[in-house]
Amino acid sequence: MDFWFTLILVVDVVVALIIIGLVLLQHGKGADVGAAFGSGASGSLFGASGSANFLSRTTAILAAVFFLTTFVLAYLVTHKPRAGGGVMDTVKEQPAQQVPVPQAAPDAAKAPEAEKSKANEVPK
Repeated sequence: MDFWFTLILVVDVVVALIIIGLVLLQHGKGADVGAAFGSGASGSLFGASGSANFLSRTTAILAAVFFLTTFVLAYLVTHKPRAGGGVMDTVKEQPAQQVPVPQAAPDAAKAPEAEKSKANEVPK
């Protein structure tokens, strides 16, 4: 599982860097003004409009690959089985120790029932 996660993460980062490079290579909307002053775009490797179409298609395909790998990484992270857990998962539950309660004197333990019932009454 870790091998696939690492492989997909590397592919994701490489595709992101290639997308950044392709976006920086593309001409913007304002680049046409520079072509009017003898830029020589028609003599490029892909022709006058061929480079724009090639770069746009390649960017779109790599963007789809980037989104796909990102969604797969998100799925792998959220559905990853817990290997060990935390420190508290290894603690064994100890049986509760019973603390002896000290015995009170027999005279103090016996209170008159009348006083107890009057103490709990709410005055009206």
